[in-house]
Amino acid sequence: MLVLFETSAGYAIFKLLDESKLSQIDDLYEEFNTPEGAASIVKLKNFIKFEDTTEALAATTAAIEGKVSKTLKKALKKYVCKEIQDQLLVGDAKLGSAIKEKFDLQCVSNSNVQELMRCIRSQMDSLLTGLPKKEMTAMALGLAHSLSRYKLKFSPDKIDTMIVQAQCLLDDLDKELNNYVMRCREWYGWHFPELGKIISDNTLFVKIVKLIGTRDNASKTDLSDILPEDLEEKVKEAAEISMGTEISDDDIINIQNLCDEIISITDYRTHLTDYLKARMMAMAPNLTVLIGEHIGARLIAHAGSLMNLAKHPASTIQIFGAEKALFRALKTKKDTPKYGLIYHAQLVGQCSTKNKGKMSRMLAAKAALATRVDAFGDDVSFELGAEHKVKLESKLRLLEEGNLRRISGTGKAKAKFEKYHSKSEVFQYSVGGDSTLGKKPIKREHSPEEDGQMSAKKIKLEDGAEDVKPKKVKAEPVDDSQEQVDNGIEVPEKKKKKKKKSLDASQAEEVKEEVDESQEQIEEPKSEKKKKKKRQSQVED
Repeated sequence: MLVLFETSAGYAIFKLLDESKLSQIDDLYEEFNTPEGAASIVKLKNFIKFEDTTEALAATTAAIEGKVSKTLKKALKKYVCKEIQDQLLVGDAKLGSAIKEKFDLQCVSNSNVQELMRCIRSQMDSLLTGLPKKEMTAMALGLAHSLSRYKLKFSPDKIDTMIVQAQCLLDDLDKELNNYVMRCREWYGWHFPELGKIISDNTLFVKIVKLIGTRDNASKTDLSDILPEDLEEKVKEAAEISMGTEISDDDIINIQNLCDEIISITDYRTHLTDYLKARMMAMAPNLTVLIGEHIGARLIAHAGSLMNLAKHPASTIQIFGAEKALFRALKTKKDTPKYGLIYHAQLVGQCSTKNKGKMSRMLAAKAALATRVDAFGDDVSFELGAEHKVKLESKLRLLEEGNLRRISGTGKAKAKFEKYHSKSEVFQYSVGGDSTLGKKPIKREHSPEEDGQMSAKKIKLEDGAEDVKPKKVKAEPVDDSQEQVDNGIEVPEKKKKKKKKSLDASQAEEVKEEVDESQEQIEEPKSEKKKKKKRQSQVED
């Protein structure tokens, strides 16, 4: 039974002399306390040494990934496959399965084998003859450094970690500068409050405070190198009539020290911005030309590295930085955000509000292509980014002008686009329409059919009541007003009308009476009407 042991110097193949010791794992470490005991259990058969650190790194990385390296393949073909062995003891289970697939060897990897590997490592200096301890230590140190660089993907030409750190430092400097400038304005404002209203630029304000000190020195100080003549005169005039409080010399010294700090931080920020731009042009030139060094650096910092950013699709790059809004929209089932960090790009900022979503989508698509070219391409140039930027600017002009062409589909296909112009119309309510006083009633115009019916009725009335058939009159209740008339009591007509309005129950019946009386009057001849009038007059007398 053979044992495959891996070292920083090469591969060692041991032969297990006593296989029964593998089952007695509890007492195995006692056997390896001495070099003689270790030699009685295992014996070195072959040792395959690495030629250089590159070969050692390739073999180590292949073992980490569970693959068989070229050096190990040659060793197994030369020393293991010639002898018919039942089993091969391997420390890594993944490596054992890879060897089994390649060479059809039965590999064993369990807790007992792991304990045997630990025991061999404890007596490695005595078991591996011909290798001095100093050489083994040097090879282990070199392999550790190489492996660390490989894991970190270290490349002197493309160090995205420096870009991430520089961009984070720039953001911190902006916050600190803002706090310092606000503190300086507030502190010096107690002494000279008018200066803050005249000078709006922060850097200019700090430089003036450092030069003049107290406001009494403003008339003696020459500010022509910093300010134009009109502003200089305003500052000097305001200093003479200032309403601020008096401060001591110690106070103005501390304020000037704060101004020195602000000026130094501002200078360092300018230097750091130039450094970031240079690093971005060296590492991701196409992305820098397309969206700018600051937005590109923020995207790289958000993704973790340029490689990670290149693996993301355009839809993810579009909403980088708006993750909270995205998940909140998905949770509440509302509209998802259209842009994140890419919103601050120059092309998106030039758009109107309604076109920002379209431009951010197109810009994210081109940024994804530019990032992949920068990350995986060998040629370092910004031609692709410049070309895409020109195309996006032309599409931006078309969007803003209103002549929108189809972005997808054939080039000949065009979509008509009309700008919407809102028209504000104000309608005023006419109050005079509410009043109906002083207006003549409008007669309704009759249709020809109604005119014919009216003329037929007139002809019948003229002919007499013979042709008109009287309608049957139902029994009606006795009216109180009629009884009063019979008893000789006069009832005025106005009072009668008021009583009729007040009666709710008999109102419908009285209306029927009036309708029937009008019909009878139409039917009776004129002679009968005269007789009735005489009778009524006699009754009243």
